[in-house]
Amino acid sequence: MQKVVRKRRLFWVLVPVSVMVLILSSCGGNNGSQSINPQQGQQPTTSEGQADIENENLTIEAEAAGSPTETVHSRVSPNESNDESTSAGTESSSATVDRKEGADAMEDVRIKLTFNNNEEVIVKMHDNPTSRDFLTLLPLTLTFRDYAGTEKVSDLPKRLSTEDAPSGSDPSVGDFTYYSPWGNLAIFYRDFGYASGLIILGKIESGIEKLARMNDDFTVTIELMD
Repeated sequence: MQKVVRKRRLFWVLVPVSVMVLILSSCGGNNGSQSINPQQGQQPTTSEGQADIENENLTIEAEAAGSPTETVHSRVSPNESNDESTSAGTESSSATVDRKEGADAMEDVRIKLTFNNNEEVIVKMHDNPTSRDFLTLLPLTLTFRDYAGTEKVSDLPKRLSTEDAPSGSDPSVGDFTYYSPWGNLAIFYRDFGYASGLIILGKIESGIEKLARMNDDFTVTIELMD
């Protein structure tokens, strides 16, 4: 009988102890999981806070610069700007040099007309688009004839450029000209009045009297002088 009573007492002692152990175990597990979860939850909070701080810093920097961030993409670096201005200056200088060299070259351009057993006439050319176009045809051999007792004329193989040409000219003795309405050369050995469409290509420097003596048609070779 005493053994039975002892067993019952032991049972009632062990039951509460077991219950307490279970309760403590469950509490300890929950505490452990809770101790981990807050740490895991704090990480995104910290990164979000850093992101907010970075955004605020960027906003402050943009406001301090006095311009939105987008304007940075539309700016041109000083090097690029200098390169462009240098390139433009170089091209402009090159074009100026070319024009100067071309003008200087035309100042020294002379052509020689040879006819009637080596008679020669020297013409100094003017600098204009029509003159330059005429020079591209040389050397030429043409047949000249007298016209109106004033000029010697000859048809060209093609029409010349009339770019920047005047509406007409008032020729004088020795003018070497192009008459655009007919597309021919006209060399004046006497003065003549204003003619619409007449473009002066150059001026005879010597030998005009030799041309004036030619009455019939005659063959002329025209070439550049060295």
